[in-house]
Amino acid sequence: MRRLFGIVFALVCAAAATALTWPTLFGIERTFPLAQIISFRVPLAAGFVAAAALALLFALIRPLRALALTLTVIFVAAAGVNGAMVLQRGTGTDGLPEKTDTSLRVMTWNTAGSATSAESIAQFAVGMKADVVTLPETTIETGTRVAELMRDMGQPMWAHHAEYGEYGITGWDATSTTVLIRPELGDYSVIESSLDGSSNTSTVPSAVAMPVSGNGPIIVAAHAVAPRQEYMTQWRSDLQWLADQCATDNVILAGDFNATLDHMTGLGVEGGTLGRCRDAASESGNGGIGTWPTDFPALLGAPIDHVMATPDWTVTGSVVMRTLDGSGSDHRPIVVQLERTSG
Repeated sequence: MRRLFGIVFALVCAAAATALTWPTLFGIERTFPLAQIISFRVPLAAGFVAAAALALLFALIRPLRALALTLTVIFVAAAGVNGAMVLQRGTGTDGLPEKTDTSLRVMTWNTAGSATSAESIAQFAVGMKADVVTLPETTIETGTRVAELMRDMGQPMWAHHAEYGEYGITGWDATSTTVLIRPELGDYSVIESSLDGSSNTSTVPSAVAMPVSGNGPIIVAAHAVAPRQEYMTQWRSDLQWLADQCATDNVILAGDFNATLDHMTGLGVEGGTLGRCRDAASESGNGGIGTWPTDFPALLGAPIDHVMATPDWTVTGSVVMRTLDGSGSDHRPIVVQLERTSG
């Protein structure tokens, strides 16, 4: 009976470790509460290491030795796989390559509303030579002020936005998403369905900016609702909506997805991460770096902010900025450099 119990217990632990490490095997990567747990791969790996150490202690008890050693192997393997995933996605690069005349730099930063000053946003955007800046949780008033400050620093931008009133939660900066675009990319306009909410993310808005002139890309300033228990259905719908925006050519998708690469499994087509869009950070050595929250060291956080692009663009570099953790926002900004894909 003891042996049977040990076998059953070991199988249950193995199944649990597998579910946490490869949730896609069971199709549960977007279910509560697993979606929240797998957002933090490094702490999850550390938890498996701690579990393995505890199992080793139980191995000192002779009747439990076989079971304890079996559990140790399971937990060490799970820790190793989780750690390998982070390493494979990238644990950080120091900077971007030199910007060329054909480069496009895209910056995204969830500013947490008034927690981040317009001056901080503008100085960082100008310093990074950003051509496109997406700012979830930023009002058009703040976005306009950022554009004015950038103009005064020699880098003018046009400010666009989408805002929810009756569609979302009033009196909260998260009901607005702003996008800044350099005039050299051409004239842009946010499409009507972004403005009236008829086709958009569910609770906090995204802004789809279409080129009116020039040959610039479609720019989607993304903001999916956070996967709190009461918003899980809306969160899954938001991720699918964002994937649908990448069904065409020449799209850049950037913002706060409130989702890691694990959550996006199955939402990509033709080799994409979401729709046809591919994640720039994971292609350039930063996919394992946490962008939220800034209270945690970057490797312990969740990489939920992304810049993505269709195959029309090639990623040449990215950086997750860790030196701005005291700026007010609980998110780290990302800057990605892209080049037009030849041929």
